[in-house]
Amino acid sequence: MKITVTPPESPLLIDRAWTIRMTIKSFKGRRDVDVHLFRPDWEPGEETAYDWESLFNGPTNPDDDCRRLVLEAFTAEERDTIIEYLKERYSTRITTVACTALTFPVPTNLSALCGMNETKNVGFIRFEKIPAYNLPIPLRGLYNLDEHPPIVDERS
Repeated sequence: MKITVTPPESPLLIDRAWTIRMTIKSFKGRRDVDVHLFRPDWEPGEETAYDWESLFNGPTNPDDDCRRLVLEAFTAEERDTIIEYLKERYSTRITTVACTALTFPVPTNLSALCGMNETKNVGFIRFEKIPAYNLPIPLRGLYNLDEHPPIVDERS
């Protein structure tokens, strides 16, 4: 498993700024599936804890999707805890884990992962439903099977 933590290009304005993407060797009949990890839940106080105008270079509304994008990111400590968990539990199934920091100011036109709709090929891995998941961090993973080749060639 190759783990990459890309340092931020500029100082982080807040601790909750890390994104994580992992690639699973095979998942639901597809090869090399990218899964974007995120926090589906957060403490209500976090919604008022940030200077949103400085994070987005302008005003945002409490219901804006871009705020949820920040709230679903991880702290460096959470990032490291999740990486250790993935190494211990899934080292033979995951090929890469890539961590990058949000760039500030965050563009306001980005969508939060937790707001995505599930379809036949787009869905969530709900780690809280995995019996061996024991981290105190709420964790989900978004995948899109349409972006990855099938393991078996469909033309055969």
